[in-house]
Amino acid sequence: ARLAAEQGREVFAVPGSITSFKSMGTHRLIKQGAKLVEHVDDIVQELNISPPLPSVDTKEKPTISLTPEEKQIIDELSPYPVHIDKLVRHLSLSASRVSSVLLQLELKGLVTQSPGKLFARCEP
Repeated sequence: ARLAAEQGREVFAVPGSITSFKSMGTHRLIKQGAKLVEHVDDIVQELNISPPLPSVDTKEKPTISLTPEEKQIIDELSPYPVHIDKLVRHLSLSASRVSSVLLQLELKGLVTQSPGKLFARCEP
């Protein structure tokens, strides 16, 4: 804090409980002229920082074409992981075919695999 003051830099301090020994340092800084910070907006305002404007995505996301099998598996998945065996039981596809289609969906960025052969649909 002393070096910052010597270099003309702002010093900020977040106050703590008046009954806590751990707050003595920040309270001392505030007494010595540090800027009191109760919220991040205090720093933003003091430093005259403009928050970044939200970016507007004007480009439409490319449409990914799906095979009927890929669509069938995507429709069966949710954002919550499902074991591959459960997918095989619910679909009229072989285990090897489900595995192959899941790999294709992973490569397209539509499905994620977790350890234990658990698969989930990626949220847009």
